[in-house]
Amino acid sequence: MEPGAWGNRTTVTEFILLGLTENVRLQLVLFVVFFFAYIVTVGGNLSILAAIFVEPKLHTPMYYFLGNLSLLDIGCISVTVPPMLVCLLAHHCIVPYTACISQLFFFHLLAGVDCHLLTAMAYDRYLAICQPLIYSTRMSREVQGTLVGICCTISFINALTHTVAVSVLDFCGPNVVNHFYCDLPPLFQLSCSSIYINGQLLFVGATFMGVVPMILISVSYAHVAAAVLRIRSAEGRKKAFSTCGSHLTVVCIFYGTGFFSYMRLGSVSASDKDKGIGILNTIISPMLNPVIYSLRNPDVQGALKRVLTGKRHPV
Repeated sequence: MEPGAWGNRTTVTEFILLGLTENVRLQLVLFVVFFFAYIVTVGGNLSILAAIFVEPKLHTPMYYFLGNLSLLDIGCISVTVPPMLVCLLAHHCIVPYTACISQLFFFHLLAGVDCHLLTAMAYDRYLAICQPLIYSTRMSREVQGTLVGICCTISFINALTHTVAVSVLDFCGPNVVNHFYCDLPPLFQLSCSSIYINGQLLFVGATFMGVVPMILISVSYAHVAAAVLRIRSAEGRKKAFSTCGSHLTVVCIFYGTGFFSYMRLGSVSASDKDKGIGILNTIISPMLNPVIYSLRNPDVQGALKRVLTGKRHPV
């Protein structure tokens, strides 16, 4: 800390992250586990990207969005896990103030794009199943690019707003963060100035980044379910549901952990539980996405086999 502009008060120039445990032996075990999880996640998502690139059948809007989702998953886990691995090896974690704020910004930027991209994917499924005759025009390349651009713009504004709002808070007392990465709720607990505005911004952000997308996804799938139930062929219903099941699973995991993390600002004692939720949100969810999307998809499985064996697509 260093003297600030408030007389005897001091301003925090670095934060100490407590991480997941103070047990040195357990830290080494966790390093191995999370390093493996990081490699699997990055490798799995890169494999999905390669499969989409080499398989002509996957050159569709749904897989265009899935490719972007894989890039976001790689980004999200890279923002949080590598710094955590360094801390586990060093057995302590001191993060400069600017690095902490930067981590917070990029995490909320990437996670926010994830939120709205899942909504775009639900809209894609709605058009494909409910309005197949106009699907190609409603979901052209230009529309796909526009939707991704809108997702990025909304998320950038949200992440920048929270980052600026946190950066003007006074941190003049304890600088120990009971978490393994810098995030809004644990930083709010350390501020010695009012966080009322930050809480209101977080509520508004949660509405636009979580509640509104969830409503749109629910409405899309309500129409999809009604359309699928009208399909007479059992095989047709099974195919339609299979293309939606993977996406719905990812939505439930992502939004479930996200809501649990950010809708409980009043619970200070839940910090240790928040670490578990953070692991689900930042590590488990990105790691499961490639598995979920490839497990029951023969086109993706076939493309992955060709990527791994180096064989070309049959002409």
